[in-house]
Amino acid sequence: MKAHDAMYIGGEWRPAAGSDTIAVLNPADEQVIAHVPAGTAEDVDAAVRAARAALPGWAATPPAERAAGIAALRDALAARAEEIAATVTAELGAPPQLAAAVHAGLPIAVAGTYAELAATHPFEEKVGNSTVYAEPVGVVAAITPWNFPLHQVVAKIAPALAAGCTTVLKPAEDTPLTAQLFAEAVHEAGLPAGVFNLVTGLGPVAGQALAEHPDVDLVSFTGSTAVGRRIGALAGGAVKRVALELGGKSANVILPSADLAKAVSVGVANVMSNSGQKCSAWTRMLIPADRYEEAVALAAEAVAKYVPGERLGPLVNARQLERVRGYIEKGVEEGARLVAGGAEAPLETGYYVAPTVFADVTPEMTIAQEEIFGPVVSLLRYEDEEEALAIANGTVYGLAGAVWGEPGQAVAFARRMEAGQVDINGGRFNPLAPFGGYKQSGVGRELGTHGLAEYLQTKSLQF
Repeated sequence: MKAHDAMYIGGEWRPAAGSDTIAVLNPADEQVIAHVPAGTAEDVDAAVRAARAALPGWAATPPAERAAGIAALRDALAARAEEIAATVTAELGAPPQLAAAVHAGLPIAVAGTYAELAATHPFEEKVGNSTVYAEPVGVVAAITPWNFPLHQVVAKIAPALAAGCTTVLKPAEDTPLTAQLFAEAVHEAGLPAGVFNLVTGLGPVAGQALAEHPDVDLVSFTGSTAVGRRIGALAGGAVKRVALELGGKSANVILPSADLAKAVSVGVANVMSNSGQKCSAWTRMLIPADRYEEAVALAAEAVAKYVPGERLGPLVNARQLERVRGYIEKGVEEGARLVAGGAEAPLETGYYVAPTVFADVTPEMTIAQEEIFGPVVSLLRYEDEEEALAIANGTVYGLAGAVWGEPGQAVAFARRMEAGQVDINGGRFNPLAPFGGYKQSGVGRELGTHGLAEYLQTKSLQF
């Protein structure tokens, strides 16, 4: 893998202020594939200054021109789709098919939606005797996670650019190479210097410096709820805007009227996708008591298709591996029945976890309350709909979910769930629909017009 030993600041690759580097590993074979600079507060300051200098010009650029710039960026990403997919496979361990379809394909589509929205969004409206303007918030700090290394970048940078904001990106230290490819695409698209800046580095150093920087107007962070709390506190102390997309413990609710085989099969696939490393994964499957053992057998059958090293990639690093194994051990210890998988390493090399199914899980167990972030699904039984609803809503999270059953019943149930996004009978992902959560799953929304609104502030003129 080729990597830049520099930061992308002010429209050019510049040497880092310090000499420290971060090793990038391939989690499938545990080998170092590249090194990138470990940015410092000095690098962050240079990037924020470049973004601040570029802000007046970009904010004043007509929306149609901003749209053309984002469309050019989308085309530059599309031209590099194979290289992006290969890079995500190398630094995240995503199986090639998933890397091509989701890790490369989805962000290209999302960039396209923002090229359109930048051109069509009503940035001003008449309200009585007032004209209300939607103006860019200013300089945006985007701090992104490793689990969707390009999608999470595009879901922040594209709407920020569409709104007329300028940006500084600090990507996760595990997956910086994909972010460097994004910076190359920005450069090829001909976006003005300083509109997008990239600083690689460690969260507690570069990430914190960026979140604390007095010249940043909005911090958009995706990651753990623990880190999100700290960033929210920092931003709140500075009366700074914040958008947080945090953890999840989503419920997959199978109603008595559901097609059980389909609901279980799709539910297992959802958790195994990306090796369970997604905040929206439906990690709790809720099943009517009288169909429970049938569902357990179906889940065991479905999970057998996910062979580690083939359809199931590794976890991103050794720390994640230990974390997920710890949760599996905790599940056994607390009395859950291990139906498939377990904590034993399925392969000699690589950070792989066996795809795991737990039965006889009760709502208060650790594996039913805490986010595991691995290929582990918990099957819970319920007696009636009210109990199912209490279980579904009975965690600190509220990001996503699913309901299966007769459409009217499923929608009525979903309306009562405390979750930001619920799929009905396997509804397809919609890149224009708002994504984000209730409760400790975050603040704000990404994607579509709701995602664009996060980067805008309002001004009213009265006549």
